Amino acid sequence: MNRVLLASISLFLFAAQLFSQDESKRIHVVGDSLVGRIIGGESVREVKGRVAITQGAVRITCNKAIQYLERNEAELIGNVVVTQDSVIIKTERGYYYGDTKITHSKTGVFLTDGHIQLNAKNGYYYFDEKRSYFYENVKLSDLNSTMLTDRLYYFDDEDKVVAAGNVQVQDTASTILADSLIHSRNSKETFAFNNVRIYNISNRLALFGNKLEDYAEKKITKIYDAPFLIRIDTTSDGQLDTLMISAQMMESYDDSLQTFIAVDSVKIVRKGFASLNSRTIYYQKAEEIQTYKREDDQAPPVIWNENAQLVGDSIKIFLKENRLDRMNLNSSASIITSNPEKEFRYDQISGKNIKLFFNKEGINRTEVEGNVLSIYYMYDENEPNGLIKSSSERARMFFGDKEISDVRLYGKPVSEYHPENKIQGKEKDFFIPSFKIFPRRPSKESLLHSKKNVIDYLMKDYSFYVGKFDTKKRTP
Repeated sequence: MNRVLLASISLFLFAAQLFSQDESKRIHVVGDSLVGRIIGGESVREVKGRVAITQGAVRITCNKAIQYLERNEAELIGNVVVTQDSVIIKTERGYYYGDTKITHSKTGVFLTDGHIQLNAKNGYYYFDEKRSYFYENVKLSDLNSTMLTDRLYYFDDEDKVVAAGNVQVQDTASTILADSLIHSRNSKETFAFNNVRIYNISNRLALFGNKLEDYAEKKITKIYDAPFLIRIDTTSDGQLDTLMISAQMMESYDDSLQTFIAVDSVKIVRKGFASLNSRTIYYQKAEEIQTYKREDDQAPPVIWNENAQLVGDSIKIFLKENRLDRMNLNSSASIITSNPEKEFRYDQISGKNIKLFFNKEGINRTEVEGNVLSIYYMYDENEPNGLIKSSSERARMFFGDKEISDVRLYGKPVSEYHPENKIQGKEKDFFIPSFKIFPRRPSKESLLHSKKNVIDYLMKDYSFYVGKFDTKKRTP
């Protein structure tokens, strides 16, 4: 008898515990009116007027609910508001799955957690995991930026966003577009992938690549996989002047000098100017550009300015009001200037260091130090008239109308004239020891030849005008 009683009590306690567990998982629905019926062998309740549904910390209000008792689910209709802690979800029609604690809407959905506002045509929210998945015309906004995308996961506790499909992020300074993107609000880190484009209207700048890393706390941005930069500008006389840079990686540091770095196979093109090097550093606030030969580089950095080729183991370029002010060629420096109308007649100068000074009209002075060697061809009313070969420890050359007007040699100067009849047809005998013409001068055409996608994106994303470009804003 005691055994039977004990077994009955144990069975009753087990059943009560099981019933209690089931009740804690069930959704509870109340409202102004309730009608129950059987549909397809399933018990269904239709609740209307000031409907309130609760399950643990989840609370739902709406105008009407259809509760499916056995499935532990409810269809939500009219002014639907779903809340859990700081999360608020609003829609006109949705569904709630009690067993998995998931809500879903296909009629336009809005979510906020106090930090962000999230809108989309369709969306799921997973209450136990505190994450959401929204798709079709997704828009996410916070105090600093707005994101548009096709699909988006948002993780509440991590404050993390994973977006895919036509991603566009816009803030007060720039717009980022990509195929996919990951952003962490806590660490303020952003990673974008495939077909990455960055547009900055105020700087008239566009940057392309396939991988972006942005570390806002450290104020560092990196872009990989054949990045390409375009900056639209105009000269003082209003002529279009476009800067193009390609490399294997580009980095930007928002430090006191606003540093920009291009690394590996760097090609730079601007009106009348081009460069080929392995590393370029641009200090925007100081208006200074540096490039230098690294230990494993086969060739030094090379700069072409108009018809001149400039070489040095390191080169510093100083700008003033966005124009060339001066240039330093350091160590094994040389300048070779071609004459488009006279084959092999190169004006040449080499030395340990060379400094060039420019004004608004162009070059006006050159200073050379250390083992100076120069060759300059002479002309009489544009007719060849021999050359002058000189050497010294130091030299200064002054220019007028882009031609040498005065040459001054210092420290053991030696100068000799070679008449035209002695050099005609023998121009190659008058090359300085360091003479070398570097091939593959970058041009806008060569840089854009393999960048068809850049042109496609520029036409798609932006309208270009002389001196400026404007965005075609996308509305969600």
